[in-house]
Amino acid sequence: MLSSLYIRNLALIRELTVEFTKGLTIITGETGAGKSMLVGALSLVLGERASSDIVRSGENKAVIEAVLSGPLPERLRPLLEEAGIENAPETLLRRDISASGQSRCFINDTPCTAGLLKQAGLLLIDLHGQHDHQLLLNAASHEGMLDAFARSAQESSAYRDAYSSIATLSGRQKQLEERAREFRERKEMMEFQFNELDTLELKEGEEEELENEITLLENAETLFGLGSELGILLYEEERSAYTSLSSARHILEKLAAIDKRFESRLEEARSAESMVEELYRFVNRYTAAVEFNVDRLDTLRGRQLLLQRTRKKYGRSVAELIAWRDELSLGLGFEESLTEERNRLDTEMLLQRRKLSEAAAALSQKRRIAAAKLDETLERELSMLGIAGARFRTAFSPEKDPLGDITIGNERFRAFGNGHEKIEFLISANTGEALKPLAKAASGGEISRVMLALKSALAESAALPILVFDEIDTGISGTTAHAVAASLKRLSRLHQIVAITHLPQIAAMADTHLSIGKTTENGRTSAVVVPLDAEGHIRAVAGLISGRNISDSSLRLAGELVAGAKSV
Repeated sequence: MLSSLYIRNLALIRELTVEFTKGLTIITGETGAGKSMLVGALSLVLGERASSDIVRSGENKAVIEAVLSGPLPERLRPLLEEAGIENAPETLLRRDISASGQSRCFINDTPCTAGLLKQAGLLLIDLHGQHDHQLLLNAASHEGMLDAFARSAQESSAYRDAYSSIATLSGRQKQLEERAREFRERKEMMEFQFNELDTLELKEGEEEELENEITLLENAETLFGLGSELGILLYEEERSAYTSLSSARHILEKLAAIDKRFESRLEEARSAESMVEELYRFVNRYTAAVEFNVDRLDTLRGRQLLLQRTRKKYGRSVAELIAWRDELSLGLGFEESLTEERNRLDTEMLLQRRKLSEAAAALSQKRRIAAAKLDETLERELSMLGIAGARFRTAFSPEKDPLGDITIGNERFRAFGNGHEKIEFLISANTGEALKPLAKAASGGEISRVMLALKSALAESAALPILVFDEIDTGISGTTAHAVAASLKRLSRLHQIVAITHLPQIAAMADTHLSIGKTTENGRTSAVVVPLDAEGHIRAVAGLISGRNISDSSLRLAGELVAGAKSV
């Protein structure tokens, strides 16, 4: 229940606190007194967009606070918990709006975003203003109203999950096909490059090996000559190094036999002799193996030139060319993996389409059952609201599509964001008239009554929040006004109702009557709200009947209206 609304420095309102009670609270006042400012303040504290020009002239900021008592709606609890906002016996919504245009929002004195404040507000208070008349005329809003009546949140959620999965899969399929298109465009070039590199049979370190072997073949004569000369010096000539070392070893053997200190040197001489002999053998083998192969040299030079040209052509080293060849090999294998991925996505798409079709059928069935009840309920309510011959129908318009994602029976349908059927309310307000869309068939007064009938119907099927009506009496008068007033009274037995009205028939139904007016103090005009007692209530109703000059007859009529309200 909305317990109170505190407003400071908002337009004409300097400071006021409005207390609310259960049942039907009626707000009346002269045009321009500030009635709509109360609704505007309430919409601001419920998270609607704010501008700096609403701050009272000369003040730094406007403050609006709404206090709500009673248990929170179940859907609100997780929102507050996620935001780190503690539950309290009373829920306090607050909005500070500075003259510079900045806005701060609070729930239970904890800062929050305007988005969270708006989410909470939508779950706490249903504020119906003149804008909602236009909303009702927009067929796009009818689906949500029907779903609220049908309590189809679970079915809608299942449908949206499948719809979202299909959208995701469709996006992945498009990406895959784009990659396939790009692959097809590059495939011929990739195959050419891979074949060229694969034919080369590139090896890691090949360039260094080629360089070394070419160097050896180019210097074969030099290597052979130097090797032969070294062999002669080491072993083959009469005064070779080996011969001299042998002579030195014999002398050291004689010395060591006399002086033991030469023994270590003798071993060194023997080692040197052995090393020279081993070196000679190596040189001899090497010289014998020196290759004089002009054909091999030409082949190696040709291979070296080919590698150099390939490196220059592709701007990569041999190691990088090998890595790129392997990448091309994997890339050319993409066609096979592409087919596998396409088949996997197609299988998943079939599964999700089956889920979507099942969800669409379940949602449609629940909506159609609810629509039949809603149509009946609204016709009954509209009859009570003075449109005796009214016929109301909820029209379902599926769109067949041979390529659609939804299959029901043997037919395929296009999938929309929340079902496969467009939903629109149709009405015939007069006997004999064809059913037409609300925008084409209903007058302003009839639209007000359709909206009230919808609110009443929803009140029977769901736990609605607090209801606030601004200008629900648009375009009605006389007996119709009485019927609307009676409907509001009945609705107030289930929910707290706050209504701004100009009609005495509606004002007479008030459980609590608030009168808003203006006062001037120190040259400034301010709005004031006065709770009326029983006598003030009757006089205010009489004022709605006869204007400022309240007559005895208008007072009697007002008294009769107020007394009659007790029997509704």
